[in-house]
Amino acid sequence: MTLQPSFVMALFVSLFIIFLFPSSNCAQGPPSPGYYPSSRIGSMGFNQGFRNLWGPQHQRIDQGTLDLWLDRNSGSGFKSLSPYSSGYFGAAIKLHPGYTAGVITSFYLSNSEDHPGNHDEIDIEFLGTTQNKPYTLQTNVYIRGSGDGNIIGREMKFRLWFDPTRNFHNYAILWNPSEIIFFVDDVPIRRYPRKSDATFPLRPMYVYGSIWDASSWATENGKYKVDYQYQPFVGRYNNFKIAGCKANSAALCRPSTGSPYGSSGLSRQQYDAMGWVQRNYKIYDYCQDSKRDHRLTPEC
Repeated sequence: MTLQPSFVMALFVSLFIIFLFPSSNCAQGPPSPGYYPSSRIGSMGFNQGFRNLWGPQHQRIDQGTLDLWLDRNSGSGFKSLSPYSSGYFGAAIKLHPGYTAGVITSFYLSNSEDHPGNHDEIDIEFLGTTQNKPYTLQTNVYIRGSGDGNIIGREMKFRLWFDPTRNFHNYAILWNPSEIIFFVDDVPIRRYPRKSDATFPLRPMYVYGSIWDASSWATENGKYKVDYQYQPFVGRYNNFKIAGCKANSAALCRPSTGSPYGSSGLSRQQYDAMGWVQRNYKIYDYCQDSKRDHRLTPEC
C-alpha cells in the first residue's frame, strides 16, 4: 500500500503534537485534592510575622507584596519573628521571567543560626533557568548537619503544570512530628514521613525566604551562571500564612495536619492528586538515584 504524502504529513504532525503534549490531562492540571488546608488559615502581613534578615536595600513592601531582588551588588532574605516546633507555613510567590540561570528564589525552614554546622532544614527552592525553559521546583530535607560539609541531600524535583512567572501561586510546607508535606496550590506534591528520629528534623526552626546567586550549582549543575545583564531578578511574595506551634509553647499546642481527618497522612483523594503530580511532573528523586550511596539515606 502506498501512503499519500498528505497522510504522511498529517501523521507526522499528530505524532509531534503527542510528543509535545503527552497527556491532555496534564494540560488541565492535577485532579482536585478535595481538601484545601490554606483556606483554613488566615493571611498575615509581612511585618506581622517576619523581618528583614539581610540585604535590606534589596527588599521593599508595596501594597502588601514583598519584593526581593538580586543584582550584582546583593540579594536579600527575610526571617520569621519566632521559631516553631511544627506548623503550616505558606506564601504566594511569583517568579522572575526570562533568563534566571543561577538564581535561587526560596521559602524554607531552618535552624542554621542556632545550630551552625549541625543544622536542620526543609526547603522549597525555585532553580532559575535559561530562556524558554521551565523553572525547576526543588524540595529538600536536611537533618542534623546533612546540609553542612559533606552534604547529604534528600532532593525531589518537579516541573510545574503552570507558568510560575505569570501569576502568584501558593506554596507551603507542613511539618509536624509525623511527617513533612509540600504543597503547591493546596495539592500535595511530596510527603516525607518520619521513619526514625535519625532521618527527621525535630528541633525548632525559623521560616525564611531569599533570593541569591547560586551559580555554582543551581542551573544544570552550574553549567549556566547568573548573567547580570538581565538584572535585577525579582521574587515577589504575599499571602503569608503561618499556623504553627511556637517553640516556647509547644507543650500547649496541637500540631497542624495536612488531611481532612486531623491526623497524619493524606486522604485518598489527596494521595491521588499527589500521584498525578509525581507521575507527570517529578523529574528527580534521590531515592531512585543509582549514583547515590543509600546507606546514608536509610529511609529510602
